[in-house]
Amino acid sequence: MSNSHSMSKAELITALSVTAGAAAVGVLVYKTFFSKAKCAKPKVNLDLQKDNPKVVHAFDIEDLGDKAVYCRCWRSKKFPYCDGAHAKHNQETGDNVGPLIIKRKDA
Repeated sequence: MSNSHSMSKAELITALSVTAGAAAVGVLVYKTFFSKAKCAKPKVNLDLQKDNPKVVHAFDIEDLGDKAVYCRCWRSKKFPYCDGAHAKHNQETGDNVGPLIIKRKDA
């Protein structure tokens, strides 16, 4: 009597399929419950001045004139000034962001 057991082609394919399926389930469970990537929050600034560690703009009040309108959605082509890009952003995402408006008080 021989102790060696050779697998048939069908048994080998079944074993490989079960192993691949178990590996796929393992990866999904890991990504769902243990991966730190799920903790990452989406970025607001998608493409403006990405080479800078922090995007900062400062303006002197005296230089603003009567009114200045600044972007808060980070989608403006004229950033840091608002060009109305928030309207499209709001429509696409259901968000409600609008510009920051600074104006002088009427005397």
